[in-house]
Amino acid sequence: MSSFKLGLSILWPACWTALPIKMAFAMLFMAMGTIHLETKLGITFLMLLMSPVSVFAFFLITLFTGFHFGEGTGLPLLFLVSIPIDMWALGLVARTVFLERLRLEPPDSLGVGLWVRFAFAGALYLPLLWVIEGGATDVARSITKSILDMDMLKGMPVAERIGLEFTAWGSVSLLVLLALTYVGLTILGKLVEGRTASAQPASDTYQELIWRWDMFRVPTDQSLMLTAFTGAGAVMSVLFWMVLPVSTPHPHECCKPPAVTVAPPFDPQKSLAKGEKTFKDAEVKIAALEQKTAEDEKEKQKGGKEKAGVKDGATKNEAKAPQPAAGKPAGSK
Repeated sequence: MSSFKLGLSILWPACWTALPIKMAFAMLFMAMGTIHLETKLGITFLMLLMSPVSVFAFFLITLFTGFHFGEGTGLPLLFLVSIPIDMWALGLVARTVFLERLRLEPPDSLGVGLWVRFAFAGALYLPLLWVIEGGATDVARSITKSILDMDMLKGMPVAERIGLEFTAWGSVSLLVLLALTYVGLTILGKLVEGRTASAQPASDTYQELIWRWDMFRVPTDQSLMLTAFTGAGAVMSVLFWMVLPVSTPHPHECCKPPAVTVAPPFDPQKSLAKGEKTFKDAEVKIAALEQKTAEDEKEKQKGGKEKAGVKDGATKNEAKAPQPAAGKPAGSK
């Protein structure tokens, strides 16, 4: 088996074996409000958390390069808690590879020994990978920008220009990352080969070897394993829901929203009764208005007749008043 394949066969399963347990602690610390991650750099945190060799590289990257993808006391605590989890995952996967692929007896404390070697290599190589990848990306961006600023390409539309620029420097960055990953896995494979040199060949048959590495994954006392996993999951769930309100945003005391009264549920019987009462009140008001209008009409008619009678009487009196004066001779007193 080549060094690259040997390093990949141990590192890749170990990453996915330890990641669910570490993610449970990460979610718990996030709910406690001790970890605050940058939204755009969450994938970086996930990659560092996924790798079992990044515990020291995390501190070196944040210390020497000044790059911070998050803050909070939970970040260093999470990577410290990940140490025993990574040791267990590396030991489980490495013993399986030694028995199944290499047909060798796993040495004692294989997980601890591999973790120490991987952590030392990661502390040296991951910051170097970070610097090389960042430098290659910056150089690719500047070269791509200088090419696109040429006179023959200045008339290119904006959308096509952005797509071409991203594809050009992104392809270079991806190729450099793949090459550095290949080199890193080869280094890890060389470290594993150092442990295989002192291992004894396995004398068991293939069926016995399968039974042995299968028991590494599923112990004989399966009920105890299920009870332990269930109890740990229940404890983590209870702790998560207990501390979750800490990270829930609350309005400030000076900016509390106005109290909103909850509308009562709709009752069709009350609505119908209210509608009937409204109709009855409207009928009573309409009847009162009609009666008042009729009375006003009668009063108007009665008042018109009285005015007409008074006017007729006044006209007759005016007509009768000049008759005595007309019978006297002119000049008489």
